[in-house]
This record gives sequence, structure tokens and C-alpha cells, in this order.
Amino acid sequence: MYDELTTGTSEARTITVDRDRTIGFMGEECRVYATPSLVQDIEHACRDLILARIPKGQDSVGTKVNIAHLAATMLGMQATITVTVSEVDGRRVVLDVSASDTVEPICKGSHERFIVDIAKTAERLRQKAAKAGAA
Repeated sequence: MYDELTTGTSEARTITVDRDRTIGFMGEECRVYATPSLVQDIEHACRDLILARIPKGQDSVGTKVNIAHLAATMLGMQATITVTVSEVDGRRVVLDVSASDTVEPICKGSHERFIVDIAKTAERLRQKAAKAGAA
């Protein structure tokens, strides 16, 4: 179904942990990569890998995230996120994810995404919005 989306396909991206990606609740000295920001960066890396390998008019949405955030990455450090397709089952895609900063591994886990037809999804959302407006 998706000839270019195969087990073992992998991509890595390096990001710089900027202020918007950090927590601030422990003060400036403890400003580190926030887990929600890490998850967002993982989702974007996985989506981009899939999007480059599926037909136009399709996209993917996240359905599961399972990560262990293993170590703190300080403001200004670089983190490299690696995503690898571990399973393709129809429209369901599972990716192994890992991340490291310049000192140590910071994350390990998996992310599941589902390939969707954009037009069909938009129609389902219009129908749901109509139902919600009637409620």
C-alpha cells in the first residue's frame, strides 16, 4: 500500500533547545527541555518521515506516545531525535524513537500514527461539528 514506507526507514533531526521548549517552574538555573516539547518534536519528526512517503491528499495523526524521558537537556544544548519505522500495518505506522543530547541519551520509546485521507477527515469533522452545534 505504501511502497516507500517500510520497516527500517529512519531519519534523524537535530534541534537546539530554545527557551520555548523549556520548563521554567524551577527557576532559570534549572531551565531544561520540557517533556511536552520533546513529545511535540518527536511527533513532528515522525509525521515528516511519513508525509514524505505517502500520496498527496493524505497525512498522519498521532494515536499513541510511549516514551521515557531519561535525562535533562539544558537550554541551548542540541538534541538529536531519531525515528525509525518498526511496523506498518495498513494505515497504522509504529515508529521507534530515541533522542540524545551532546552528552547522553535523553529519550527512548515509541510513537504510533495513523495515515488519514485529509478530505475524508475534514468531512467527518464537519459532521461532528454539526452534531456538537445541535447538542
